[in-house]
Amino acid sequence: MGFGDLKSPTGLQVLNDYLADKSYIKGYVPSQADVAVFEAVSGPPPADLCHALRWYNHIKSYEKEKAGLPGVKKALSKYGPADVEDTTGSGATDSKDDDDIDLFGSDYEEESEEAKRLREEHLAQYESKKAKKPALVAKSSILLDVKPWDDETDMAKLEECVRSIQADGLVWGSSKLVPVGYGIKKLQIQCVVEDDKVGTDMLEEQITAFEDYVQSMDVAAFNKI
Repeated sequence: MGFGDLKSPTGLQVLNDYLADKSYIKGYVPSQADVAVFEAVSGPPPADLCHALRWYNHIKSYEKEKAGLPGVKKALSKYGPADVEDTTGSGATDSKDDDDIDLFGSDYEEESEEAKRLREEHLAQYESKKAKKPALVAKSSILLDVKPWDDETDMAKLEECVRSIQADGLVWGSSKLVPVGYGIKKLQIQCVVEDDKVGTDMLEEQITAFEDYVQSMDVAAFNKI
């Protein structure tokens, strides 16, 4: 295993090809495997080796934290494609007892702990976003009949008075005048309300307060949205 000579263009090309479908040298989080290979590279790979350059810049951002990254740093010959031999001649070294090391021992366990921590962080972020998601606001569409005192009532002024009523959760809509007999017309006006903020009792109280123009108010239609 290895990348050839990582200080040569050929070795960097091997590294670039190796990272084409990987984010890290080993596993799914930055580890000592990345540190070992990073320290063997003499500098940023050229721009045409985009995968190697992306990896290099990412691992470089952990420079102050590299000692705390999970895993055990091993020789370069323990990383990379199986059919390439390491010839860099520098970097991490193995102990003489390296052949007896369980490659799936503590290194694997440490990565598993790191993966578990990341998963828990992602779950916490998801729950936080879920909690902040705005609750569904219950709304209703209401059609009101507002009746004047007689046929001499100024209906334009009556409507102006009704629309002057403003409240959080109240939106006035279309309106029309509907004949009721003897030359008298009533104002039929639509509004949309948030159920927790505006009720028909409040609307009736405020509309009938314009007693110079309004005789009464009735709810002609009430539909949940």
